[in-house]
Amino acid sequence: MSECPASFMERTAREKCPAIAIEIVAARGSTPRGTDAFLIATADQTSGTIGGGQLEFHAIDVARGMLAQHAPARKLELALGPLLGQCCGGHVSLLLSPLDAVIVARLRARMIGAAQVQPDVVVFGLGHTGRALARMLALLPFNATLVDDRAEVFADLPQACCWLYLDDPALAIATARPGTAFIVLTHSHALDYRLIDAALRRQDAAYVGMIGSATKRARFKHWFLMRGGTKAQVNELVCPIGGCDVADKRPAIIASLVAAELVRAFARRLA
Repeated sequence: MSECPASFMERTAREKCPAIAIEIVAARGSTPRGTDAFLIATADQTSGTIGGGQLEFHAIDVARGMLAQHAPARKLELALGPLLGQCCGGHVSLLLSPLDAVIVARLRARMIGAAQVQPDVVVFGLGHTGRALARMLALLPFNATLVDDRAEVFADLPQACCWLYLDDPALAIATARPGTAFIVLTHSHALDYRLIDAALRRQDAAYVGMIGSATKRARFKHWFLMRGGTKAQVNELVCPIGGCDVADKRPAIIASLVAAELVRAFARRLA
């Protein structure tokens, strides 16, 4: 896996390697990325992206020209049309700045601010599918927390994910922020039911999903309604997670399908 932009930026600054920070400071019309995007370019490496394609190639070429000439910061106004070899039709304003302590501090604060508003995902159960999902979530702009009641399962987890060893995993539901997504795939059906029950009764989750089948969903529904739950609440449950239209049940496949469900669920809340 390539070095993440934050780590690359910090290392480049620490090693005093000349670099240019390329930021999208304005975007109008159809563009591949918005003002959340930036990349760091040195003479022979890059990390991050402003959308790829000819836009990114051109910006990196300009940045490396600036490095060769020890040039000051500059701004580029680029129409994403035929002259640039792109057909998006939008317009972006790029700020290219030599990387220094001030730029590093500004971009660091920007990334911290972005992390604070990223959606939360809590995954219960670190079996094969849970670990595959952890690896997938580590690539996405989510705050992922992995929860299990077995201490031995927390080895070799992605650094981008937090983890909690809890004798009672339901505590992670009680303390979660509104709008959190909950994904339940533990080693125990009884624990699955208890966790889903708690998540649905909050009535503020962005997503509540349980690994299983149509039969498991039907049995849970009966159990939940007998305990005073409502049909409206149980209708919020996604089970099986990842949908029913793909028969492949390998953990990595399920993880990728669930990741797509999460992206859509969070996007609906922002719409």
